Amino acid sequence: MKKPIAIQGVKGSFHHEVAQQYFSDTTEVVECMSFDSTVERLLNADTDFIVMALENSIAGSIIPNYALIDTHNLRIVGEHYLDIQHNLLALNNQSIADITEVHSHPMALLQCKVFFKKYPQIKLVEAKDTADVAKQISEQNIKGIAAIASKNAGKLYGLKVLAESIQTIKHNETRFVIVKRDNDEIVPDEVNKASLKFELDHKRGSLAAILNVLSDCKLNLTKIQSLPKIETPWKYAFFVDVRFETYKDFEKAKSIINLMAENFKVLGEYKNTR
Repeated sequence: MKKPIAIQGVKGSFHHEVAQQYFSDTTEVVECMSFDSTVERLLNADTDFIVMALENSIAGSIIPNYALIDTHNLRIVGEHYLDIQHNLLALNNQSIADITEVHSHPMALLQCKVFFKKYPQIKLVEAKDTADVAKQISEQNIKGIAAIASKNAGKLYGLKVLAESIQTIKHNETRFVIVKRDNDEIVPDEVNKASLKFELDHKRGSLAAILNVLSDCKLNLTKIQSLPKIETPWKYAFFVDVRFETYKDFEKAKSIINLMAENFKVLGEYKNTR
């Protein structure tokens, strides 16, 4: 029997939307209120796939999620980009004048902060999930509080859109990854992107040497993110995404980087969707 997909958040969330678009509209999901609990579901084999946001075009990388994938030796098997449109949602009999507080995920609040400068009387309150706030407002008939969430969440929970597309930058995308416990289904001809992790000594030219290898092997660097190693001050792990035309070029780069860097790891090999 096919297991449901684990997502961070509830139905109506952006993670739910990605699960429906990547797999199918009828995909069953397991709702988790944190990324840690989402990963736990995967490790316990309650699910075979999880959907995890990794970076946003406005707010940047979600660094703890890189660490979760690395720490638990998980594998990225796919990616999906979603256009994020934030909407202000409340009960049907409410207007913006009635709203005293807006509750939403910190990332959503950050992406919409310019909109709320026009409404200094509204208090912004951090919550765990955008759609979960919408769900609570609906189920508990909460007046005076609005949610920032998707139109899908509004339809699902019967809420009114007080203002649409309130994010500061109108073209706002989040990159999500599809993650498994392992990836034993790699088809080299269908793979043209990879996520890598490695560590380097804190000395001049060490990162530049790795970047030269990527260039010499015809790999295109599309993302680089550093993460400090807590137990070793001033030492960093680097997470990079690369694209390539042929799998042979990627294999060559892997073999060289494995000799040059410490704790080299392939976090995923998958098909680029951009």
